[in-house]
Amino acid sequence: MTSPADRVHWDALTSTALVGTDRRPYQGDLLADAAVETARRRAGRRPTPEPHTPETSTPVRPAPGAPTPVRPATEEGQSLIGRAADEGEAASGQPVPIQQAAIGRPAPEEEQAVVGRAAAGRLVRIMGGEQRRLLGEWLEAAAATGRRVPPAVLPELLEHGLSDRSIRAHLGRLAGRRGRWLAERAERWAYLLEEPTGETWELGSAADRLAYLRRLRAAEPGEARRLLESTWERETPDDRAAFMAVMAAGLSMDDEPFLEAALDDRRREVRQEAANLLTRLPGSRLAGRMAERARRCLTVGPAVIHVEAPEACDKAMERDGVRAKPPRGIGERAWWLQQVIARAPLSTWELPPHRMLRKRMPEWHDEVRAAWVRAAVLQRDPEWARAMFAWDPIADLLEALPPDEQQELAAGFVNDHDPDGQLIMVLGGVAPCWRERLATAVLRKIVRVAATQPWNLGELVRLAGERIDPALAALAEGFSPVPPVQEVAALLRFRADMLRELSP
Repeated sequence: MTSPADRVHWDALTSTALVGTDRRPYQGDLLADAAVETARRRAGRRPTPEPHTPETSTPVRPAPGAPTPVRPATEEGQSLIGRAADEGEAASGQPVPIQQAAIGRPAPEEEQAVVGRAAAGRLVRIMGGEQRRLLGEWLEAAAATGRRVPPAVLPELLEHGLSDRSIRAHLGRLAGRRGRWLAERAERWAYLLEEPTGETWELGSAADRLAYLRRLRAAEPGEARRLLESTWERETPDDRAAFMAVMAAGLSMDDEPFLEAALDDRRREVRQEAANLLTRLPGSRLAGRMAERARRCLTVGPAVIHVEAPEACDKAMERDGVRAKPPRGIGERAWWLQQVIARAPLSTWELPPHRMLRKRMPEWHDEVRAAWVRAAVLQRDPEWARAMFAWDPIADLLEALPPDEQQELAAGFVNDHDPDGQLIMVLGGVAPCWRERLATAVLRKIVRVAATQPWNLGELVRLAGERIDPALAALAEGFSPVPPVQEVAALLRFRADMLRELSP
């Protein structure tokens, strides 16, 4: 059983971690002690009490003005890592390998400021289970401030990163130097070493270089492409695949020669992504080749479209991104037809989508329309995306539309549909933060369904609370007294307070 002295020790430790040593002096090594105690508590073990003399149970306190005793770095490292390993073994049932060679080095000094006390306290609450789905949003907002999390929460946060890969992208910055120091010593947390930290292209890890290229591409697309071309032959296949996806930002015909050459890359993912990007350039050589193939497949008449699916998939088609082997349940010719139509420029048909969709197709009707959906997504064509959404309302089509239009289209969809899986998927495709029109449509839907099918509201309520602009908390609170709407309002207030605590 934990003694009162143990509880006092832990309270002092956590309070100092959150408040800061300037306001609440702590006698000892805060980082090491906090990490040890957090790890032991997660493993269900008794906290480590303060040091006692052999003769008495009274905690030993340094005399006023006396220097704080400092344990040797190797002893501190062994203590911290041993307990981190104990914690990892308790959680996974398997021993956690430790990098023994690195244990003796003390944790480096931090360069980043730590988040404020209120923000840190909220992070602890979220990790403890209060609105746990907001962990990613908290981390993203905190990373944008350039600050780091307190050392005392690092073991718990690194454990969350083990099971939730979606939050890892922010941990490299938020964990600071101490987080990487821990990751170098406990193999369980070594994934952190692969996440971006803000280093440069020349000196950074793969994740750092990817983040650097993404920032450069957003600011200077041509310079990013030239940088990538200069190192392309030396990059690993995995890195080439990741770097190719970055080229979607700022895409232009200036990129066409580089992307055309990438169609011959050894890595399939690189070839596929290059073909996807070239599909978005109607003037590319690939687009011209696919238009020629598509015209051989579709003959557009005044009222009827005659369709002839490809008889074979040759090497030239495969080079242009057509995959020969179909998924289970789809015939080969149907699969090739869909890919050819999807990669042909939509301008190939010379008619607006509403007129094309009115024409009759005696054969391959569903395959051609599915291909036009895919073409609208690949080519980010707003006109075709609107038309195909009316035929097949899938969330991917919303990505071709600007945020305001996404919300307008989604609001109309909410008004006309029950809160089923399709509605949730459509709303999931709408970018946050939802403004008043969409927020009002969703809240109205919640009120209506609460009177007839309250059991069917769980995911819609959670999604509304997580996606509506938190500045609209007052709107939600006054919209209706029904409990599901008040649940949305409470979540919006929680998010508004969370973001305010993290603001500079």
